[in-house]
Amino acid sequence: MVRFPMLTRYIICSFALLSITLGCKVDTGGEGDYAFVGGEIINPKNKNVILYNTEGKVIDSLTLDLNNRFVYKIKNLEPGLYSFTHGGEYQLILLEPKDSVMFRLNTYDFDESLVFTGVGARKNNYLIETYLANEREESKLMKYAKMEPEAFNEFIEERRLRELTKFHNFLSDKPESELFKSIIEANINYYSYARKEIYPFAYFGNNKLIHIKDLPEDFYDYRSTVDYNAAHLAHLYSYNRFLFFYIDNLAAHAYYENNPFHSKFDRHRMDYNKSKLDLIDSIISDETIKNSLLKYKTRDYVSHNHTEADADEMLNYFLSKSTSEEDKASMKELVSSLKLLRQGNTIPDLAIINYDNSEQNLNSIIERPSIIYFWSSNSKLQYRNSHYKVKSLKYEFPNVDFVSINLNSNDDKSWKSIINNYDFPKDKEYKFKYPKKARKVLAVNYLNKAIIVNEYGMILHPNVNIFKSDFTEMLGDLLQKKHLIAKQ
Repeated sequence: MVRFPMLTRYIICSFALLSITLGCKVDTGGEGDYAFVGGEIINPKNKNVILYNTEGKVIDSLTLDLNNRFVYKIKNLEPGLYSFTHGGEYQLILLEPKDSVMFRLNTYDFDESLVFTGVGARKNNYLIETYLANEREESKLMKYAKMEPEAFNEFIEERRLRELTKFHNFLSDKPESELFKSIIEANINYYSYARKEIYPFAYFGNNKLIHIKDLPEDFYDYRSTVDYNAAHLAHLYSYNRFLFFYIDNLAAHAYYENNPFHSKFDRHRMDYNKSKLDLIDSIISDETIKNSLLKYKTRDYVSHNHTEADADEMLNYFLSKSTSEEDKASMKELVSSLKLLRQGNTIPDLAIINYDNSEQNLNSIIERPSIIYFWSSNSKLQYRNSHYKVKSLKYEFPNVDFVSINLNSNDDKSWKSIINNYDFPKDKEYKFKYPKKARKVLAVNYLNKAIIVNEYGMILHPNVNIFKSDFTEMLGDLLQKKHLIAKQ
């Protein structure tokens, strides 16, 4: 994990990078405000770094040099949160006028190894540190969610105030800009607010969610201070996460206004999910934030095993509210792909490559009931956990095959290195020949998706999560009834 003292580890080489790359970049006139951003990538996945502006639009695709470095001058700079991607990984950079921010990272531990130097480095190192601190805390969420509401509320508030105090002490050493201050305070606050919005779903569960109305009166007092259209936070994870669960929470209240109080909460009901889109449309006016929320809420719904009629109904509801032509096109494409993945259909016949570099077809390797699951070389925690989970599932379901497919493009070296380092069974490890096409055809929008098929390659379930608590029970039921499932 990154800690500020670790800066000394990279300080010499990073400042060398800074001086080398900026040595010939002396033309700074005539373009208004500007900033330099550059970096060095250890063990690069490819030769490209894609840089995005504050609106999430591509500025440029930058090519690494022979030393795996790059530098870029942003002219007419709009101060705010920029971002970059490399090899499927994503991270933010805060840029303000006259900044010269250089970073260094190792793709084997992308976020944890990321360190900044140069003008503007101090604020970016603090930003990545708060991100990593929140990520570490996230693993403890279920434990904290077992606390009684009053105790949980007090615990979250104490942590929030402690982090704010730590940040203000940081500022006392050297003042920073109001923009930086607002972003870090928002990151701290919205992380805490998101956990409060998630809490009732974790604490009460589906059977007792009606008790959401019994939470302490001051539990959601912070909502009156929230800016629901904070454009400068549109790409901040903690802010978006808060909005996601805030909408779910409001929709849950509306759910029980229209359903009996004793009824079990069903997060896949059409009226519940339509009400989310209605709430987004009424509360959010910023188009970037609104369209993002509409897209992901709709995607969550249509990606589950609904009927074609339900998927089409939700799609049309989304199309009536979104103003993004790009999102509309991608959602139509997703719904079309999902129609090919309905229960009873045959799994699409896609080209895959095995560990020995032999090309096969996905259908041809299905010999028994199988779970097809996915992973990325860029997500260490996910690929470790998914393989360990599958190892335990094999003991419970000895008559089921578990087919592991890597989603990365042109990443043979890293793919095989991970398989060897963790001793994953090579006979069931594959990668797609055309990963971009395959991800679209199989509608793989998130890594934890898995597909269950029978021994003939017929789909029993197009979208499951092997980490869910009820997965083994659901799989057992499906396998017992698989002979009754016919093409719909």
